[in-house]
Amino acid sequence: MYIKKQRLLTPGPTPLYPKALYAMLGSDLHHRTDDFRAVYKSVLADLKELMGTQNDVLVLVSSGTGAMEASVTNCFSPGDRVIVCSAGKFGERWGEITKAFGLNVTLIEEPYGKSVSPEAVAKALAANPDAKGVFVQASETSTGAAHDVRAMGEAVKKTQAIFVVDAITGLGTMPLDIDAWGLDIVIGGSQKAFMVPPGIAFLSISAKAWAQMESAKLPKFYFNLKKEKKNAVNGESSWTPATSLMLGMAEALKYIKSLGMANLVKNADQLARATRTACAALGLDLFAPEHPAASVTAVKAPAGMDSGVIVKEFKNRFGSIIANGQGSMKGQIFRIAHLGYFDYADLFAMVAELELILKANGVAVKLGAGVAAVEQAYAEIAIEKKETVNA
Repeated sequence: MYIKKQRLLTPGPTPLYPKALYAMLGSDLHHRTDDFRAVYKSVLADLKELMGTQNDVLVLVSSGTGAMEASVTNCFSPGDRVIVCSAGKFGERWGEITKAFGLNVTLIEEPYGKSVSPEAVAKALAANPDAKGVFVQASETSTGAAHDVRAMGEAVKKTQAIFVVDAITGLGTMPLDIDAWGLDIVIGGSQKAFMVPPGIAFLSISAKAWAQMESAKLPKFYFNLKKEKKNAVNGESSWTPATSLMLGMAEALKYIKSLGMANLVKNADQLARATRTACAALGLDLFAPEHPAASVTAVKAPAGMDSGVIVKEFKNRFGSIIANGQGSMKGQIFRIAHLGYFDYADLFAMVAELELILKANGVAVKLGAGVAAVEQAYAEIAIEKKETVNA
């Protein structure tokens, strides 16, 4: 009750990989030296390997939103027709960015908690054969819902349009076969499954996207992807890089390679499934039950209770930081993350904390019910499976 360790349980920033944090202490080196060029090249190569693509991968000094903007300014011209899929706060951000740069936006919109269907994308493409791009989130962090980007990609690659996927929380939490599925631009961020602080965005870019850039006329300066590509060959960025973050990223990528990207995805999926089971045991309803993402679980607050109370109770009672709802969902849902450097011990603690918070606020819950559900999920994966193998 007296010592409270802060536990970061949000969908970004996420807990830091300790060796990455230590590596960042070595950031007193100049970025135009061979030592740093080697780090820069290794980060690009490891990102390319872990993303599983033959496409170019570039790094930018920004949050993920910077890479979202770069995908617009580098690939399009004023007045270009684009299709934006929106089913949450970050889908709305695609709409805001594309409109800010004068694109002609066809919006496919679904309520928060739902997903845009691949059929709706195919229909929009058929109705707008001049569309130059389709924008979507792989995982809509604000609602805990996932999009079927594989089926969407099949529809988009039959057209002239490029498919731009915000996978900032999707990478490392869900399968993404970038090349086979026709994902022309895939965007990631350092502070999500990649276990380092915010400040680095990265994106893979297909030949189709590079070709479209040749005729793009929107202005750009700092986020100039052609310039970044030219400099990256020599292990340099166009502008001053975030040296400390790159050092941390290099170490985190080594760790993810040792795990295997598929196992990082599996870890998030297992924790998400266990969390959903625990919520059911506690009588809590999921906000996006039809297409739940593995990156984050969005849970409806009990009737008559503001989700902000639960968020504050986590922090005040236990030092744990979870996320409230965003936009119109603030006060209605709370969100618990599973991406990156999370394990079952984190989940055991979080669910126990949630039970105690609910009980303290007059919600009828049986203490231990949610924890027991997580324990059973762990036993089925780690204990019973091992016993079967040993037998």
